Amino acid sequence: MFEWKDEAEARRQIREQVKKFYHQFKAPKEYREGERISYASRVYDAEEMELLVDSALDFWLTSGRYTDRFEREFAEYLGVNYCSLVNSGSSANLLAFMALTSPLLGDRKIVPGDEMITVAAGFPTTVTPALQYGVIPVFLDVTIPQYNLDISRLEEALTPRTKLVMAAHTLGNPFDLSTVKQFCDKYGLWLIEDNCDALGSRYLLDGEEKLTGTIGDIGTSSFYPPHHITMGEGGAVYTNNPLLHKIIRSFRDWGRDCICPSGQDNLCGHRFDGQFGELPRGYDHKYVYSHLGYNLKATDMQAAIGCAQIKKMPLFTERRRHNFNRLKEGLQGTEECFILPEACENAKPNWFGFLITCQEGTDRNKVVRYIESKGIQSRMLFAGNLIKHPCFDVMRKSGEGYRVIGCLENTDRIMKDSFWVGVYPGMTDERIDYMVKMIRNSIKGESL
Repeated sequence: MFEWKDEAEARRQIREQVKKFYHQFKAPKEYREGERISYASRVYDAEEMELLVDSALDFWLTSGRYTDRFEREFAEYLGVNYCSLVNSGSSANLLAFMALTSPLLGDRKIVPGDEMITVAAGFPTTVTPALQYGVIPVFLDVTIPQYNLDISRLEEALTPRTKLVMAAHTLGNPFDLSTVKQFCDKYGLWLIEDNCDALGSRYLLDGEEKLTGTIGDIGTSSFYPPHHITMGEGGAVYTNNPLLHKIIRSFRDWGRDCICPSGQDNLCGHRFDGQFGELPRGYDHKYVYSHLGYNLKATDMQAAIGCAQIKKMPLFTERRRHNFNRLKEGLQGTEECFILPEACENAKPNWFGFLITCQEGTDRNKVVRYIESKGIQSRMLFAGNLIKHPCFDVMRKSGEGYRVIGCLENTDRIMKDSFWVGVYPGMTDERIDYMVKMIRNSIKGESL
């Protein structure tokens, strides 16, 4: 019976076998025209599989050494002080919002009945935490073809109950962070950047190019497979504010007051001598709760995949921008049928997708059905107009629970006329060129 000399040698050999497995069974295959082109997909190599198996061999399963490594390396990539790994981007948004309800924030804490400026053209979990807590979303329209919140209506949205702005950088295109940040600073508002679709995007602020997600008080990311890096499931919350970081960790980890990592005890040296609330003096600090929290941690196996993915961010970003530009160049001359996307001023997007709005007279459903029949996967801009969905039925009928500034004309236009296709880094030029050809074919007979 074969026996390894030691654990280190065993791990080395197992990783070598995993690498061979990847190259034999999982490495990308050559594209053939007409094959299915998804709007997004995992892009990985043998290293992700090796680290995943290595973490499984530890059999720690919950957050551990790879989680610590990922949080440290992701914070370094972003240039922020603090990062907390969580189990999804939606959980990241939940934590970011709930952190602002903490009594530790004094007069700046958010309470039910306060208001949050946002948009209805986006993903629901940017808004859901506010609604569930009893905070009133105030919806602004968006601009076309940038698809971000209309900054001209910010002042109109403001009331004495306004406490924060929370919005996403749509499909990787940064919103006007300069104006929004000035607005928030002027009125003492919190700013949460939903950065789930924009990791690696940059914005020029005060003469310095900064990564999105790092300019507001809190940023969030998603690591679901379509996103800029993936762990399968996963997300992150990040900030430069030490108090917010402490609160985020508490809400993530059951609401506990103790900051000891899982598996470690009494780092502060005062585990059994504190006085907390009406608990007996000396009650075990590991079981003292300062917030009504959750368990939103990710596993070390997910974190291990993320550690390999971070290294690929420069290449992923370069490829996404290349694919976007090639697609846009290929669709030049179709402007009578399509409105093509544009980057916001001062922004350098790391595009998540290529969003197209059909001009009047061009039927989106016809276009989408055609390209889908040719193997090109498409998506709507998520909810389109969130307040038109069944989950808003009761609020819409009662006229309570949210406010709308002006009319959401462009939001409704997007709901009716817009769709997007992928630019993920696994796409080759051949795939992009095929998409261009099929999108053009979908409007043959239209005036071009």
